[in-house]
Amino acid sequence: MKYAYTAVFTPEENGLFSVNFPDLQGCFTSGNDIVDAVYMAQDVLCLTLYDLEQDKKPIPKAKNPCDIKIVAGEFTSIVAVDTETYRRFYENKSVKKTLTIPMWLNERAEMANINFSGILQEALKERLRIQEQ
Repeated sequence: MKYAYTAVFTPEENGLFSVNFPDLQGCFTSGNDIVDAVYMAQDVLCLTLYDLEQDKKPIPKAKNPCDIKIVAGEFTSIVAVDTETYRRFYENKSVKKTLTIPMWLNERAEMANINFSGILQEALKERLRIQEQ
């Protein structure tokens, strides 16, 4: 799933930045500079939303950015993430599946040096309309 939430960036001493997402309780981070803060904001947002998805908890609706209250010195920015991309990257471990095919088909496939796992993955991606990114 793709999401976009408003982050509040607060400049701290020595060029550091604190970042929080008012729409998501407990979703905050910090960075050594603005580039690091943006990177860390994407990471914590994606991880927070991914965890909510995994736990089948409701995903809070993002508020209108204009409704986010900030104080002097703070600024807001929209942070967009894609939990599907995150999931593909971090959950890329293999799982074993047992399947049954006719013996004659198995023999022909083995004679042709067919990679059963590769063919099954390709077929599943095609059936599920999953495009590689």
